[in-house]
Amino acid sequence: MSLNNESVVVVAGAGGGAGGAVVRALTAAGATVVGVDTTEEHAARAASVAVAPGRAVPAVVDLLDFDATKDFAARVLKEHGRVDGLIHLVGGWRGSKTFGETRLEDWDLLHKLLIQTTQHTSLAFAEPLAASGDGRFVLVSATAAAAPTAGNAAYGAAKAAAEAWTLALADSFRKDGDPAAAVVLVVKALLTDAMREAKPEGKFPGYTHVDDLAAEIVRAWTVPAAEINGTRVRLAP
Repeated sequence: MSLNNESVVVVAGAGGGAGGAVVRALTAAGATVVGVDTTEEHAARAASVAVAPGRAVPAVVDLLDFDATKDFAARVLKEHGRVDGLIHLVGGWRGSKTFGETRLEDWDLLHKLLIQTTQHTSLAFAEPLAASGDGRFVLVSATAAAAPTAGNAAYGAAKAAAEAWTLALADSFRKDGDPAAAVVLVVKALLTDAMREAKPEGKFPGYTHVDDLAAEIVRAWTVPAAEINGTRVRLAP
């Protein structure tokens, strides 16, 4: 199965740097996208790049509120009749020069942004994704999860925890025999056109362009769920 004009995909963190590229790619593939962010401005900006009017719907949801996230999932299911994908783009970064200078306040923030939002969205949308017939949960992670540096302890640990949670969801799909998949896409860092314009002399070694990330997300529906479920796909060189 591939995405079509009946597909409905929720993009969490749609107003971020990668959100526009992902919304464009998903709507170009025919899907209707519900783009979630924390403010109306950010959500509307993400929806505005859809390839056709009405193909992207903005939504403002506090994904740190589990009850609100569950209510949102129920609302999407009621309004659209199905949910075929949840793309987790919620991000954030904090780091330090040395391990000893690591701030535990940074861990508290990253735990919320990177882990809790993964927990809340996966728990809220697991059942609709399983019922879709070809559902996908896609987490965008980082190489720091497997190879953290001294100053990246909080970030690397949070990304690793989010990956583990996503792979547990994959195991749930597998054990229940659901035609759905949970996938981790790994980048070193993301590159946007705006970043290139701001620093034209920059090399950005190892960075993944957001358009390439978006293409890989769409490709997740071209591979049978059983083959892609529980995989960790590295996009960074």
